[in-house]
Amino acid sequence: MIHSEQLHARILEELDMTRDIEDEELTQLIYRVLQEASTREYMSLAEKTALGKELFNAFRKLDLLQEFLEDDEITEVMINGTQHIFYERGGQIYQSDKRFVSKEKLEDVIQQIVAGSNRLVNEASPIVDARLADGSRVNVVLYPIALDGPIVTIRKFSKEAITMRQLILWQSINNEVSAFLATLVAAGYNIFISGGTGSGKTTFLNALSQYIPKTERIITIEDNAELKIQDVPNLVRLEARNANVEGTGEVTIRDLIKSALRMRPDRIVVGEVRSAEAIDMLQALNTGHDGSLSTGHANSPRDMLSRLETMVLMGMDLPLSAIQRQIASGIDIIVHLGRLRDKSRKVLEITEVLGYQKGEIILQTLYKYEETGEREGKIQGEWRKVHEITQKQKLLAAGYNEEGLCMDMD
Repeated sequence: MIHSEQLHARILEELDMTRDIEDEELTQLIYRVLQEASTREYMSLAEKTALGKELFNAFRKLDLLQEFLEDDEITEVMINGTQHIFYERGGQIYQSDKRFVSKEKLEDVIQQIVAGSNRLVNEASPIVDARLADGSRVNVVLYPIALDGPIVTIRKFSKEAITMRQLILWQSINNEVSAFLATLVAAGYNIFISGGTGSGKTTFLNALSQYIPKTERIITIEDNAELKIQDVPNLVRLEARNANVEGTGEVTIRDLIKSALRMRPDRIVVGEVRSAEAIDMLQALNTGHDGSLSTGHANSPRDMLSRLETMVLMGMDLPLSAIQRQIASGIDIIVHLGRLRDKSRKVLEITEVLGYQKGEIILQTLYKYEETGEREGKIQGEWRKVHEITQKQKLLAAGYNEEGLCMDMD
């Protein structure tokens, strides 16, 4: 049986390393080597095609990872050292029969990914977050932290930006709730999206951003650039940077928020708030940048507020009451997302932040998703309107009247 490693070694012997080889020339070399190999041992056309693609990916792309990345039905790829590769398709996890031939080959692919994001990973700095060219999120953990070899986790994103219309078709939200949120975005409400891992926060933030008026200046701030804000001409995208080998040159989310405030933004979009940058984001929300958006990990709207309080305390020693007042005056709406047991993603709750009173932040649920049963393994439910929005000042200032808070979705 012909092994791809043997063919790979044979191609390496033929390659002229003193100059750049064009893709077409490499392809011709690969198929010449395959043709020679097939004279010694029979290979079907399908086998030749598969081997040719695998070899091209090994030289030009991300080796055997490439086929997982090109399969649009795969949403997550998990590499556990050289021996095991798992992937998620349709909410189910499967084990692949493919594996990297050596630790060195896997590390080569890792370095290729990391270099593409201007990141650094090695034994001295063994954990890194990076991204692929299509925006897919990558986490890498190397030895000695990962005891059984390099660990790579890739969260794939759709090649096309997901719109609110698509989320409605997927039943992640309905027309009434999406139109309500569209109106709030256009009117300049500060909206925070919360949810657990894999609940679709970044996707939902992208969808919401389509309702930002195209005349405004938007600044996005992220650890790794994943947002796909569409059709906004005056868009500035900022990405944090890790320290270099000498330990210098780091640019944090906090640095970027402070800089963004000097760049005349109408709105600031912070991809995800994880730590002490929460205080800078809240200060931005409280200094006239209405309509700003952000996301964070939490299990409920109330839990999101508690986490924000903790994050602020990481960056500044303030009385809890002062932090709570900042949160209550800075955030208008919390949209909470969840991933249900049938693997579907839903908007579970929309909550209004009413203000600060007697030592706590007052919340009011506006919409809530309620399950009504199951059909063919899929959860059925509906979004129930619980309360009318109370804080209508921004709506009225934007020209919306008291009667109907709806926006044409088309």
